[in-house]
Amino acid sequence: MQARTAGRKHRSIRYAKWGYLFIAPFFIAFAVFQLIPLASTVYYSFFEYFRSGLKEIGPNFVGLKNYAELFRTDLPKYFGNTLLMWIIGFVPQIAVSLLLAAWFTDTRLRLRGQGFFKTVIYMPNLIMASAFAMLFFALFSDNGPVNAALVSAGFLEEPFRFLSSVAGTRGLVGLMNFLMWFGNTTILLMAAVMGIDPGLYEAAEIDGCTPGQMFRRITLPLIRPILVYVVITSMIGGLQMFDVPQILTNGKGSPDRCATTMIMYLNNHMYSKNYGMAGAVSTVLFLVCAVLCIAVLKTLDRSQEGGAGK
Repeated sequence: MQARTAGRKHRSIRYAKWGYLFIAPFFIAFAVFQLIPLASTVYYSFFEYFRSGLKEIGPNFVGLKNYAELFRTDLPKYFGNTLLMWIIGFVPQIAVSLLLAAWFTDTRLRLRGQGFFKTVIYMPNLIMASAFAMLFFALFSDNGPVNAALVSAGFLEEPFRFLSSVAGTRGLVGLMNFLMWFGNTTILLMAAVMGIDPGLYEAAEIDGCTPGQMFRRITLPLIRPILVYVVITSMIGGLQMFDVPQILTNGKGSPDRCATTMIMYLNNHMYSKNYGMAGAVSTVLFLVCAVLCIAVLKTLDRSQEGGAGK
């Protein structure tokens, strides 16, 4: 009897290999297109490797020289520019998206034409960033239609030079990022809100809760995972900001390099074929993204623990 049982166990079919087979293409593609290039970038960041005319210098190992030289430049300023322009666009984006998600998912409001409005708010996300930047460049130029309308209405005595002022340039970049991405964020938050059990709202309404209390006490805590996802992905995308300020300022980040981002700074090194410094900038950017993501996760976890304690 024991021999038969052992034979059956020996002949049992194991399906684990098929699971590994199905997930293998992802890991192979990840290793070839992301992991190996990332390791190569970190490796070359410790080398002197650039072109001088037609002559190629290196790769010569220099240790942390590239990083030391990097922090003697204006890298902190470019990081501040990037973070500030992301915040200018993200704060109204998350506020408007939460408001729209609450409206569109509230059955008591009975809003008409929801499909039309959802399509309209999502459409800017389908426009290429380069086309969006060129459109804003034409609209907000010194002789553009926005200045013409403001002067004609009497709000301004003379055209305001948006692209020649620090606040105007950063504000335009933040506005474009807001318009391009708030539709996508709204759809994500709507999906999260629609996943909440309607019975919770019905019970809260019977208990006399106001809409604001239900939003703060029910909606926000239960959509926290999607909020974390939105914040982290938006922050990573914001730190990688490139196309909008690059096209809007013609690659100069003017005035006074107030719109120069970290990726624009990285692009300058790639254009000059300074691969060692480019690798150092990429590595610093990767570490900054990782640290900020961990900080956001810890902050949200602490706030959740505090809310649970109350």
